[in-house]
Amino acid sequence: MQLRSDLENGVGRAAAAKLALPSLREGFPQDAAWATAVPVAFCADWQGRHPDPLRETEVRLLWSSDFLFIRFRARYRNIHVFPEAQTRRDQLWLRDVAEVFLQPDAGDPAHYREFEISPNGSWLDLDIHLDPGAGERHKSDLHCDLGSRVTVDVHARVWVAELALPIRCLTKQFRPGKSWRVNFFRVEGQEPERFYSAWLPTHTPQPNFHVPEAFGELRFSSG
Repeated sequence: MQLRSDLENGVGRAAAAKLALPSLREGFPQDAAWATAVPVAFCADWQGRHPDPLRETEVRLLWSSDFLFIRFRARYRNIHVFPEAQTRRDQLWLRDVAEVFLQPDAGDPAHYREFEISPNGSWLDLDIHLDPGAGERHKSDLHCDLGSRVTVDVHARVWVAELALPIRCLTKQFRPGKSWRVNFFRVEGQEPERFYSAWLPTHTPQPNFHVPEAFGELRFSSG
């Protein structure tokens, strides 16, 4: 089956490639493995407007029976982070982050998981439940023992982050033939110039990534 990424017939689709090469000793895919994953990229804001190529985000995904690997390649103008590095931190979204929202069970549209990674290696993993009737969002900590690593190329003005998400933390029964729902986001800078970008726009009046109906489709390739 030929898989495409980005918009296909008006529907956002992304593909995770099956990891064929052995992982490095640290548990992350080899660089050559990432080349097998078709990227998705975005640089427009959460309303699909004001594209900024100097803040483009490219995302690639790989999977194995034990992990979903996500790689963000983020071009940046400036970096704005908390002083704490390489640690789990609540409210990480108040500084620069790349984010992925994953919904393995599309039958429960108000429930999904949120993962964030910052340019200095801090991360956050959350379980999200929406209550549309009350207009509320409930979050709880996952503490799912994820792996992360980040590098920054100050000359190219690019930071690259990799996440290794345990499959057991995402779903009780992983079936690669079943697609998931997904969206990718990025936040950079300080107010009032803070830039909120999205792969698939949420079109809310104010920046808001928690719009499951805007999620796209994630497929798992077997080739």
